Amino acid sequence: MSATLSIDGLHLGYDGAAGLHTVVEDFSLALDAGDIGCLLGPSGCGKSTVLRAIAGFEPVRAGRIRLGGVTLSSPEVQLPPERRRVGMMFQEYALFPHLDAAHNVAFGLRRLPRAKQQRRVAAMLALVGLPDAGQRHPHQLSGGQQQRIALARALAPEPALLLLDEPFSNLDGATRERLTTEVREILKAAGQTAVLVTHNEAEARAMADRIGVMHEGRLSAWDTPAQD
Repeated sequence: MSATLSIDGLHLGYDGAAGLHTVVEDFSLALDAGDIGCLLGPSGCGKSTVLRAIAGFEPVRAGRIRLGGVTLSSPEVQLPPERRRVGMMFQEYALFPHLDAAHNVAFGLRRLPRAKQQRRVAAMLALVGLPDAGQRHPHQLSGGQQQRIALARALAPEPALLLLDEPFSNLDGATRERLTTEVREILKAAGQTAVLVTHNEAEARAMADRIGVMHEGRLSAWDTPAQD
């Protein structure tokens, strides 16, 4: 079940030769369950670092990250990534080339009985519009189809939150525009809370319910996208 995301006063950084190097400073936002948020900004502004902190791959210097009221990260708490119920989808879809689409989708369901796995895989393939692609391997799929299989795999374990790190950057312009709309529809159909990171303003406006503009490690806005 999707959950509300709350980030309060987040500071992220690392120790360097000259002392502490701050990457993200005084970062706060709230995202309702079932909504899609977007962090928009250029490379190096800290948006992917925030995503990694939510996932549990970056320690928190100050502040707190909560999901569904449960503290995931703070200076005192660092819940392991596998216990966060947070799914991730990256620029590289990272599909296993030796597995067909169905087994790729089932990868995170290994603890379920086989019959439940098969039902969940079938439901996810149908959700992403590829119900008959289960026996096809990644090299037999287009870039857009691979992206949808990667999304099905990320959604299959029913994460409370899904993180998407520049998921459309490897696609051509026409495919990217089409899939931006399709992925939003899929996430909305699943009732999935999600955070997208991108440097593409059009992509952010097409995907997100809330957009945060990042600059040099700070969030300068967190608003609903303006309508044309």
